[in-house]
Amino acid sequence: MTQLFVPAGNLYMGGLDVLRDKNEVPPHYVKMHEFWIDQVEVTNNMYSLCVTDGTCRPPFNRKSDNRKEYFGNPEFQDYPVILITWYDANAYCQWAGRRLPTEAEWERAARGDDMRTFPWGDEPPNAGNSNTGNSVGDTSRVGSYPNGASPFGALDMTGNVWEWVADYYQADYYLFSPDENPGGPAEDGNGEHWRVIRGGSFQDTIFALRIPNRGYEVGPDPNVPSNDPAHYGHSSDLIGFRCASDQ
Repeated sequence: MTQLFVPAGNLYMGGLDVLRDKNEVPPHYVKMHEFWIDQVEVTNNMYSLCVTDGTCRPPFNRKSDNRKEYFGNPEFQDYPVILITWYDANAYCQWAGRRLPTEAEWERAARGDDMRTFPWGDEPPNAGNSNTGNSVGDTSRVGSYPNGASPFGALDMTGNVWEWVADYYQADYYLFSPDENPGGPAEDGNGEHWRVIRGGSFQDTIFALRIPNRGYEVGPDPNVPSNDPAHYGHSSDLIGFRCASDQ
């Protein structure tokens, strides 16, 4: 997997446009360290290597939204892996010698040094820059939209699939988050073990596809035994992930 270097710098984090939600405010400057991030989302083929190694669990189902055979089907080996929980995504990144990016790292990789609304700029999502608005009707091969590249060259950061990041989710986190390398709250604050997802999916429209939009899904509950599905959390055919590293 190719990783891209993201230099240290300042990120203007949060909602800056008229569509901004209350969990995106206040917008604020964050001093960021340097790091590396995967150029594309982790694919079925990449994830299958971890499954074969015995470290990763297979996806919850082999299907995708409109394909009966997706994971394990050679036709879709270069498409993003889906139906894996935060627990699974985290396990894969560790197996690969990497980690999940923080929410701030994800936003820095997508936004760069300016105040753009989308990875490519301020032009709304369209069929030339992203798999969005259900125009394709399912996932696309990773890297299919070079016109949608972020300032650092990351692809598919808007659309295709939502992406797990490391952080717990709290709606008001920006009110008290540190101004240097924020790593998310110590817990989600509501007992639901919510984890942040970023970037929107192939089904989403402009509001969810904006860089600052903050989604969430149920993450793993370490307080229940491993034979309980809650130990791993929820998965979705709209959620995948990419990894980061400090190298």
